[in-house]
Amino acid sequence: MVGWVRVRSPPVAESKLLCVSLLYLLTTLPLALYVSLSDPGRRCLRLLPFGSTVTKTALFEYPPGYGEHKHALPIPRARCSSPVAFADYKTAVEEINGLCRNLSASPSVSPVLRYQSGRRNTFAGNFSTQKRRLFFKHTDNKVEVPCGFFKEFPIPEADRLAMEKCRGVVVASAILNDYDKIRQPRGLGAETLATACFFMFIDDPTRRALASHGILTAQDAHGGGAATFVGAWRVVTLRSGELPYENNPAMNGVVAKHLLHRLFPNARFSVWVDAKMQLTADPMLLVHALLVDKGVDVAVSRHPFNLHAMEEAVATARWRKWGDVEAIRVQMETYCANGLQPWSPNKLPYPSDVPDTAIIIRRHGLASDLFSCLLFNELEAFNPRDQLAFAYVRDQMRPKVSINMFEVEVFQHIAVEYRHNLKSDGGGGGKQKVTRMASSRDIAGSSCERYLLKMWGESPE
Repeated sequence: MVGWVRVRSPPVAESKLLCVSLLYLLTTLPLALYVSLSDPGRRCLRLLPFGSTVTKTALFEYPPGYGEHKHALPIPRARCSSPVAFADYKTAVEEINGLCRNLSASPSVSPVLRYQSGRRNTFAGNFSTQKRRLFFKHTDNKVEVPCGFFKEFPIPEADRLAMEKCRGVVVASAILNDYDKIRQPRGLGAETLATACFFMFIDDPTRRALASHGILTAQDAHGGGAATFVGAWRVVTLRSGELPYENNPAMNGVVAKHLLHRLFPNARFSVWVDAKMQLTADPMLLVHALLVDKGVDVAVSRHPFNLHAMEEAVATARWRKWGDVEAIRVQMETYCANGLQPWSPNKLPYPSDVPDTAIIIRRHGLASDLFSCLLFNELEAFNPRDQLAFAYVRDQMRPKVSINMFEVEVFQHIAVEYRHNLKSDGGGGGKQKVTRMASSRDIAGSSCERYLLKMWGESPE
């Protein structure tokens, strides 16, 4: 008897689901490999090659144990919706130098902000809220504006003269109370060190720490004659015991951060870099791409998480970025009572009320200088957390200041962020108080009640 043998197709061939899965894998795997292996920076920064113009040698050789590159914070490498295109390096340098020459040749083209002088009991004058607000509307260029320096900022004379000679782009930072490391900028073009001025302000505790590592000698750090350089940075040691905010190193740093136009009266552009940051893009390219090319007064990144000033205030209290929570409440109540509104599309072209001010790029001029002065006055009145007062000053000042609030992803590709040096006092500044949980009853009758309801989308307006 002849039996019939039935031949069946292999089970693998019959599995439509498996076939589809294999097809999906084969088509997506090359794309996944391309995305993962391609340079994520190019998705945010469109760079033209420097060629041989990049500085190849290390700017400074740090001694073993200093750890200038320890504790870098990890960052996501997200795709940018609006990548920044950098011009050719030589073109950017020539354009910036041309602008500086034109401004120097005809300074009367741009109105000059006049500043109040004299002596008061605090560095910024300790003006009341209503007195500070009188200067928000600047319609008469003959009116003198309070802008700090009612007390001396103790810069050695040799350094002061060098600062006055800086007539183009100044790149500045500060380390106070040994809170950070001196880190060298990376990716500098060959002409940048000769074109831009790099200044690092330090205090006596920082000087002692640098001397202990052999980075500064005692003679160098005291500013005894010759200029002191650590790589790109000219180090300026602020005279011990003469700083205007004796018990608040953060406010002393804010003087350098927000009043660069006064410390460098002849500079035309400035790049402020918090000492926790290390620049990885040439500052001349940053000035050109984020400021000059956009035709704005200030360029600063928007905050990665918070959109409204009140959100930042809550985070400041929650994470003890400033320890006096009651003072933060008083500050925000004051701002709400004087016109602070939550962000809405009506505020466009400003895309946010909260910046990340670790890097600030400025074109020195009337609007930018006025904004810096008004903001600094608020910081002395309340606390050095500049993100809380940012929108309050920006939205109400006249003339309006034009600000390029660029994407967070761009910020992450022009600098690397590091953790601060560990401190035993817990940081945060201000008076540490026991906090309690907030309740919805707290906003009843508050000057911020309407602000919060609008922010939450519960306002009938």
